[in-house]
Amino acid sequence: MLPENPMNDIRQSMPVMDISRVLEQWHYEPDRITVRKITGEDGRKKVQMRLDLGLLQMEDTGRPDGKRPYGFESLLEYHENRCKLHISERGSDATFKLGADECNQLRNEALQYYYRYLSLFHLEDYEGVERDTDRNLRLFNLIGKYAETEEDRLSLERYRPYVLMMNARAKANLALQRNRPIESLHFVEDAIENIREFLRKNDREEYFEQSGEVLYLQELAAEIRQVLPHDPREELRRRMKKAVEQEDYELAARLRDEIRDLEGSNVGEEREG
Repeated sequence: MLPENPMNDIRQSMPVMDISRVLEQWHYEPDRITVRKITGEDGRKKVQMRLDLGLLQMEDTGRPDGKRPYGFESLLEYHENRCKLHISERGSDATFKLGADECNQLRNEALQYYYRYLSLFHLEDYEGVERDTDRNLRLFNLIGKYAETEEDRLSLERYRPYVLMMNARAKANLALQRNRPIESLHFVEDAIENIREFLRKNDREEYFEQSGEVLYLQELAAEIRQVLPHDPREELRRRMKKAVEQEDYELAARLRDEIRDLEGSNVGEEREG
């Protein structure tokens, strides 16, 4: 008589975890990002992203995987607190460092937030996108300043223009929802300038005109201008005056050119009329 297979008892004691029924009811669409929000068994909202081989489930707030490392909302908050305590004890952050393993863990955490804010954007939860992109930019800054090696310090910088773009898109959409088109335009224009400054600092300003993020934001700015009040020149003049007061003459010159472009288009429209 053959001995009983001990795996049988293990299988019988395991709860049913097959998600085939869920996947059958929610088809994967390869040409689009398929996401939704649900209420979990714990009563909390979850964000789900459908993948070709299953699904990705994230918490709607807090760290996407629901963990609280070292009792903090995320590793970012934990290391920010470490830095704060370091400064309190030693009077400066000069000797505060992030090791290779710590940087790798932070990068993995940033990826979780990336998947969530990408999902939230498609769900038009722009407040959540703004929250998560602001948060990842803080993480970029932390690693960029305190990582022990230059390789780690630069490891996330190539993604900064993309996160700046997503952050601006979220803020711009929120402003439009609140019927504030001028404010919406400011968010987009500020992001364009932030990307320009980032490229300049990294000696890559020649890529500005080719940047996919910049091109998209420029198109978005053009769309927003279509819904601006009848004469947006007054707002541009106000921004130009502020730029001069802050001695940001490059921005003032670009705003002056925008005003001229608008005045030129108005003249053309009057002639056609």
